[in-house]
Amino acid sequence: MKKITLLLATLLLCATSAQAQKLTVLLDWFVNPDHAPLYVALEKGFFKAHGLDVEIIAPSNPNDPPKLVAAGQADIAVSYQHQHQMQVSEGLPLTRIATLVATPLNSLVVLKDGPIKSIADLKDKTVGYSVGGFETALLKVMLEKEGLTLNDVKLVNVNFSLSPSLFTGQTDAVIGAFRNFELNQMDIEGRPGRAFFVEEYGVPAYDELILVAASNTLSDPKLRAFVDALEEGVQYLINHPDESWKLFVSGDRASLDDDLNRRAWRDTLPRFALRPGALDNKRYTRFADFLLKEKIVNTVPELEKWAVELR
Repeated sequence: MKKITLLLATLLLCATSAQAQKLTVLLDWFVNPDHAPLYVALEKGFFKAHGLDVEIIAPSNPNDPPKLVAAGQADIAVSYQHQHQMQVSEGLPLTRIATLVATPLNSLVVLKDGPIKSIADLKDKTVGYSVGGFETALLKVMLEKEGLTLNDVKLVNVNFSLSPSLFTGQTDAVIGAFRNFELNQMDIEGRPGRAFFVEEYGVPAYDELILVAASNTLSDPKLRAFVDALEEGVQYLINHPDESWKLFVSGDRASLDDDLNRRAWRDTLPRFALRPGALDNKRYTRFADFLLKEKIVNTVPELEKWAVELR
């Protein structure tokens, strides 16, 4: 009898292991609080409960993840809505399947105690940016709101030294600063900043962080299982933020337990998509039209070819 029981237990364990489908998620950058729902779902066992063996990988090159997914070398990549639409316009066979951060994080930042009190004050001033194209398009629209053009400011590429360029006086303002990180970093440094939010100055609201999969894999049931588990992770995160923080900084992520990440965690919580799989067709189309108008993309395919709500 004991042998039979042991055999049944072994068979059950093997069956359970066989059912767990491997799924790889590539992040957009190093691990940070923007990725909290993924890690909560992982640590709470929500992915496992949906029959998934999920591996989350931070990339060595942040430009690679969507391309690797399109090439079939990973299942899902964390991307940005504007980046996704640019890559789709270039022909990459990728589709948005879920949202992580459902509001813009991008902002125009100045020193709080500096001379810039409004965007109109930027006339003849220097504005730093990290990535041309999208960021400068955001700046263009924000300036137009105040009757200015890009010709009224001096643009300088500061790479990713956004707040340092403000501290040293190299720039008077920077575009591309994430309101949940740069503002907190500046405050910690004792040089607090003031943010002008892009969605309040003529830029249509958009999803900052999304999840994309190869377009030819959308019928794979493990993708829907992933989205369902992710939603459970978000729900737990919102209901139990303190417990979720402990999960997030556990194990090999213990080094993330610092002041900056704690502040970023607090400021990012209200921005996570509570229904990550849901798709607002009108909102996505509106932002796509904006990118087309600003010549960030050359074409906009029909929505169902690049963004879906999985069945």
